[in-house]
Amino acid sequence: MGAWPRGLVQRPSQWVRTLSLAAERWGLVHTRVWSGPVGGWKPAVPRSSELWRHPEQCLTGIVLLHLPRSAFSSGPAMERQVQRLRQTFRSGRSRPLRFRLQQLEALRRMVQEREKDILAAIAADLSKSELNAYSHEVITILGEIDFMLGNLPELASARPAKKNLLTMMDEAYVQPEPLGVVLIIGAWNYPFVLTLQPLVGAIAAGNAAIVKPSELSENTAKILAELLPQYLDQDLYMIVNGGVEETTELLRQRFDHILYTGNTAVGKIVMEAAAKHLTPVTLELGGKSPCYIDRDCDLDVACRRITWGKYMNCGQTCIAPDYILCEASLQDQIVQKIKDTVKDFYGENVKASPDYERIINLRHFKRIKSLLEGQKIAFGGETDEATRYIAPTILTDVDPNSKVMQEEIFGPILPIVSVKNVEEAINFINDREKPLALYIFSHNNKLIKRVIDETSSGGVTGNDVIMHFTVNSLPFGGVGASGMGAYHGKYSFDTFSHQRPCLLKGLKGESVNKLRYPPNSESKVSWSKFFLLKQFNKGRLQLLLLVCLVAVAAVIVKDQL
Repeated sequence: MGAWPRGLVQRPSQWVRTLSLAAERWGLVHTRVWSGPVGGWKPAVPRSSELWRHPEQCLTGIVLLHLPRSAFSSGPAMERQVQRLRQTFRSGRSRPLRFRLQQLEALRRMVQEREKDILAAIAADLSKSELNAYSHEVITILGEIDFMLGNLPELASARPAKKNLLTMMDEAYVQPEPLGVVLIIGAWNYPFVLTLQPLVGAIAAGNAAIVKPSELSENTAKILAELLPQYLDQDLYMIVNGGVEETTELLRQRFDHILYTGNTAVGKIVMEAAAKHLTPVTLELGGKSPCYIDRDCDLDVACRRITWGKYMNCGQTCIAPDYILCEASLQDQIVQKIKDTVKDFYGENVKASPDYERIINLRHFKRIKSLLEGQKIAFGGETDEATRYIAPTILTDVDPNSKVMQEEIFGPILPIVSVKNVEEAINFINDREKPLALYIFSHNNKLIKRVIDETSSGGVTGNDVIMHFTVNSLPFGGVGASGMGAYHGKYSFDTFSHQRPCLLKGLKGESVNKLRYPPNSESKVSWSKFFLLKQFNKGRLQLLLLVCLVAVAAVIVKDQL
């Protein structure tokens, strides 16, 4: 390269000094610093194939980190830490509403005060520009925290429950209560938001929590391990960093809920481990999210929105459109419009764009590249192993039985599969595992709702992609092979809460209660049916009560006269 990467300040000595100090402060084992177009990346230790990055890939000049093993990787040590959190939870410290709000405010303060450090870590892991890192991850966390701060008093309050005739004089309500100690296992593709957004719900619900960030996004994992103990109660909220060994030890422990974000294979392992303790799980998995484009559609708008959602984060988004279903006559138009949009978004040289990320590691790079073998590439297809760059790519005339259609792509490859009509598209979707997301583009709302009614998926967006994730009044989760359970907004609170039914009775009215005591009789059964099964029209019942009150009042007035 003959120039500094775009977005990097033109003062290399200052950057090297600043980043080295940051690395020293974070206690890193290995570092890489960008020293300019001649020197390139300077290692503090010999090159590592897993850590070495080309300057083109790290467009903002970030130190690369090597994540040290957790101090709690052994079984007894991990068990002691879980018990420590459980003891604090049992003390009742996390239950008061005021405490929960204070912790949420502290988390918000952490994001705001250490924004630059957080953005730098995300950028180093995924070669994101700071603007992309902020818009893809940080802004979502701030919105989630603000929602909880504004709605937590209502969410945590007891809700009155409907009563029957036998309990109409009693108090019946549902009281949300925290579950206990929960485990949150984050994902590497959006390492900040997919780790902290569930934590917001766990804190709001009054739980203690252990957070396990993905070891693949090691820079973000490292900064979270540094920052969370500075801002949150260390006896209730804990970070565990590491890889398979640490995660395995965590899963041996007993938790009151586990939320895992990642792939289906590991999701099965998590569920199997949880079953040993009867621990409920929320699994946010993935799948091949289809995108149907109807011929009655604004193709310019559809292709622009699909291009944005598919190639954002280099295709490494669990709800990115995985493939397109459309009539054969639309295929060439779609290819051309996506090509034009890619140029508008990323310029003539996509590889040099600060808005286009890279594949997380070499293993995923090789897996994605292998999906191109034997395919008809209508656009893109360029790869660079040294920088883990894969260009935005479109495949046409794709065989539904080919390898690229058998697994979630999780990369910037977009297959187009031809179908004759919407009926065939619906059957194509239903013949496969239920996806995490489904997208339909059409001017015809009846057609969109027909596809929704006749298919199943974790979520749906009509005439756009991904945007249902941003609405925190909607639950986010999968179904079938794409996961179970949901979170976001109030649904996060509900996921980490037990909805406890409460009925408070008085010690009077025993004449009615005798109906349920032995010995039984036909008369008792008849009265029980009346009290428990009789349905009343609420409006008429209120009118009857009003008439009775008027009659009683009339009698009282008459007596006084």
